Amino acid sequence: MAIIVRLDVMLALRKMKSKDLAAQIGISEQNLSMLRQGRVKGVRFETLDKICEVLDCKPGDLLDRE
Repeated sequence: MAIIVRLDVMLALRKMKSKDLAAQIGISEQNLSMLRQGRVKGVRFETLDKICEVLDCKPGDLLDRE
């Protein structure tokens, strides 16, 4: 079992570039890229909340479990 990050899907649906999202939520493009690729061990609720606010979605739209 693994947690799958579906941030790329939400970015595509919202027609938004990851660099624009990174700027709006206040994290580096590199950190956002690592999150998009699922190469992080965790994510702060504050960061997840900011992402959801900008993309107008819920955490379940960004994360899945397989």
